[in-house]
Parts: sequence; structure tokens; C-alpha cells
Amino acid sequence: MAESLHELGEHLKTARSDCVLGYDVAFGELTVNVALSSLVSMVEFLKTDRNCQFTTLIDITAVDHPAREARFDLVYHFLSMYQNHRIRLKAEVREDEMAPSITAVHPSANWFEREIFDMFGVLFSGHPDLRRLLTDYGFRGHPLRKDFPTTGYTEVRYDEVTKRVIYEPVSLVQEYRQFDFMSPWEGADYVLPGDEKTKAQG
Repeated sequence: MAESLHELGEHLKTARSDCVLGYDVAFGELTVNVALSSLVSMVEFLKTDRNCQFTTLIDITAVDHPAREARFDLVYHFLSMYQNHRIRLKAEVREDEMAPSITAVHPSANWFEREIFDMFGVLFSGHPDLRRLLTDYGFRGHPLRKDFPTTGYTEVRYDEVTKRVIYEPVSLVQEYRQFDFMSPWEGADYVLPGDEKTKAQG
């Protein structure tokens, strides 16, 4: 299996040297890194090339790397039922640039790209209807970014008095709680509840 994936990787590297930046076979899976500008043509090639025939789009997602200049990885998973292969495409995209939509090649990419826009804030040029999919219209931020606070920015509740939905800034009652995660095995000079039993047994 690994040998056939290496052969496929070499085929793609040779046939599409204009956009394939490299490939890797790990854990029985082929990952191909591609240039963002050539993403659509590469996806079309994977779908139509006789040696590939990756006609089924399985999933699209993103990975956030806040410290990196190209902050996001767009990750595409395809299946070729004809060749009995799976492939993963990865393309880096900066926070201030748009990624090309692949809906013209795979219409099923529509909701995947909307989800990525909603959760990560990545914009897709050429998308027919790019709007939030999982969060509310007035939602602030993108929940799967690593710098998004776990509490969010606003809370939503239904007010019985005014008979409408109310949006309010998040207010945490115990906002200034202090947590000490030191354990006795890391040099703490106190005994945690229950540890006194160990000393009594010794």
C-alpha cells in the first residue's frame, strides 16, 4: 500500500510540478502540499486524471497555527473509488488572503467552505453563498481559532419580560478565580486532601 502511495505522490509531483510543493506518506496516508494559487486546478486534475480519479470529496477542514505567518492550513480529503485510494491536500493561507473556492469542481464543497468561514474566518473567493453556517448572524469571532476565548464574547438568553432574545457581554461571576495546579510530585509544600492517608500508612 505504501509503495502505491509513493508512486501516486511521484506521479503528482511530476505531472503537476507547477503546484505540488511536496508530499509525504505516513501512517498509510498520502498528504500532498500544494500552492494555494493552483488549488482549484490541482483538485480538477485529481478528479479527471486517469491515474487519479478522485471523484469524491470527503471533507474539508482547517488547522489554526496562530504563530505562523501563513496562519491556516486548509485540508482537503478525497477518495478515488476507481483506484481505491485516499489523498489529503494541504494548502497554507494567510489571515489576510482569500482561498479559492472549489465549488465549481465539487459542488459538495459549498457547506464545508461555509463551515470553515464560520469557524475559522477564512474567506473563499468565488463561493456562491459565503455566510455563517453554524453560528448566529450577529456572532462575534470564529470559535475554532486558538485565540478565541472558551467563554465567547456574548451570551444569548430569552427575556420573559420583553419577550425577545437578549444579547449581552459575557459576565463571569468567578472571573478572578486563582487555580494552583501544582502537585506534591512537583515540589508543592502542602498536602492535598487524601494524601495524609499515605503518610499514615507508611
